[in-house]
Amino acid sequence: MNTVLLQAAGGSSMMSFLPMVLIIVVFYFFMIRPQMKKQKDHKKYIEELGVNSKVVTTAGIHGRIVEVSDTTFLVDVGSGVRIRFDKSAIALDASKAANATEKSAS
Repeated sequence: MNTVLLQAAGGSSMMSFLPMVLIIVVFYFFMIRPQMKKQKDHKKYIEELGVNSKVVTTAGIHGRIVEVSDTTFLVDVGSGVRIRFDKSAIALDASKAANATEKSAS
């Protein structure tokens, strides 16, 4: 009789972990995995940028890339003013954003 009670208690403890496992799975598929994909896409985008690409920085500065180095971009922001930015400071490609705006306005 004691073995039946111990087996029932063991099964019950396994069932108590099931909701925790389900929560972890949900977090992975709805939060962690999409964020990792977004980071991977942004890294690929940064690697594809080159001279004359129009960009917007995370600070909201619009400009055109005039020089590319290993870790930085030299961006012309207008009137001959050039600012060096770390590659991670580039938020998006301004030409793609402009095309998207034009398409949505049509």
